Amino acid sequence: MIWKTPPTLEGMNAMSAGTLGDTLGMRFVEIGDEYLVAEMPVDERTVQPFRLLHGGASVALAETLGSVAGFLSLDEPETHIVVGVDINASHLRSVREGGTVRGTVRPVRVGNTVQVWQIDITDEWDKLVCVSRITCQVVRRRE
Repeated sequence: MIWKTPPTLEGMNAMSAGTLGDTLGMRFVEIGDEYLVAEMPVDERTVQPFRLLHGGASVALAETLGSVAGFLSLDEPETHIVVGVDINASHLRSVREGGTVRGTVRPVRVGNTVQVWQIDITDEWDKLVCVSRITCQVVRRRE
């Protein structure tokens, strides 16, 4: 298992309370030894004017997953945090309002100062909707 802070669904969802992820309806639903999964509804909070999943909502899901995974893999979470420094996304398929998307994050590299995470977002039929990669910097917490 790569998680230095043992994750729980309750803990990850509680950590997201009052954040953008909470506002967009993101919920962590699965934990594996080297992956996390969160779901997000495709509704009035996450669609663009044509009632399709907004690309920015997909990126927000990807960054949330990468940041949480990064934090859980830190050796010293009491003194350090991770911050996203670069993110990219390729939108491959649209999702209509009324659906749900599911993001899965897996490590590409988890170093002491730089982490890279791969996020695949799929629809309800397990079709790939978006592929994203985030680079996180490990930094000392500021007081």
